[in-house]
Amino acid sequence: MGGLRLFHTDLGPAGAPALLLVHGWGGDGREWSPHAETLAGRFRLVVPDLRGHGRSPVPADDNTPVAMADDLAGLVESLDTGPVVAVGHSMGGQVVNLPAVRHPALVRSVIALDPAHGAHGAEVDGIPARLAAYREWGARAAAEFVAGAFGPDARRGLRTAHVRTMLGTPDHVIAQAYAGMYTDPGAVGIRPHSEAHLRLRGRPALTVWTSEEAAAWERGTLHAPGSRVEHWPDSGHYLHEEHVHRTIRLLRDWAERAADG
Repeated sequence: MGGLRLFHTDLGPAGAPALLLVHGWGGDGREWSPHAETLAGRFRLVVPDLRGHGRSPVPADDNTPVAMADDLAGLVESLDTGPVVAVGHSMGGQVVNLPAVRHPALVRSVIALDPAHGAHGAEVDGIPARLAAYREWGARAAAEFVAGAFGPDARRGLRTAHVRTMLGTPDHVIAQAYAGMYTDPGAVGIRPHSEAHLRLRGRPALTVWTSEEAAAWERGTLHAPGSRVEHWPDSGHYLHEEHVHRTIRLLRDWAERAADG
C-alpha cells in the first residue's frame, strides 16, 4: 500500500489489541502522550504525526484527509497490528472515519472526538471566508481559531501549547487540509456529505460531541450495530486534553469491548 512514511511512536505489547491515536488540524501526536503512556500496559498504541504535521514529511500538495487516511492505512499495514481501534480528534476524527470506508479490513472500530464532520448553518456560511484567510495568512489565521477553542476549565498552558504547534504548521498545509475537509470534490465535512459518508461506515463507532445539537444529529444518522454517540457539555473543542482521565477511561472501555467482541 502506498502513502508517506509517517513519523510515529509505537508503545505497548506487540501482540496486544491496537489503538491508533490521531491528532487534528495543526496538531501533532504529542497531545496523546498521557493517554498512550497510561494505556500501553494493556494495548498497543500507535501515535502518528499526519502528513504535513509534526515530524512527518511535508508534501507540496495533497495535504488532505483522504491522503492522510491512506497514509494511516499504509502505516497500520506495515506495522502488522491487525485491525485497529482508530481514534481521532477534530480533523483526525474525519481522517479515522475515512479508512473505515476505504480500508475496512484494517479498522476494528472508530472513536471520533468532536470530529470535523456535520458542518451546517452559519458554520457552512463562513467556510469561504475562512478558507480565503487560511490561503492568505496560513497558520496565523488558524491560530486565532485555536486560541478560542478551549473551555474555561482547561488547564493552564494548554491553549498556548496548541497555538504554538499550529503556528509551526506550514501555511500551505493549513489551507489544503481545510479545503480537503470542506470544499474539495468529495470532501465529507458538510452535513449532507457527512451523512452519505457515515452511512458507508460499516464499523461500530463511538462519537463524542461538545455540541448537543451535533450529538442529536449524529444519533439520527445511520450507524453500524453497536455504535454510540455521547455529549460532553462541559468541554471545549480539545476535550481529550481537557478531560484526560475521562478520555482514557472512554478509550479503555470501548477498546476492551472491541477486543472481547
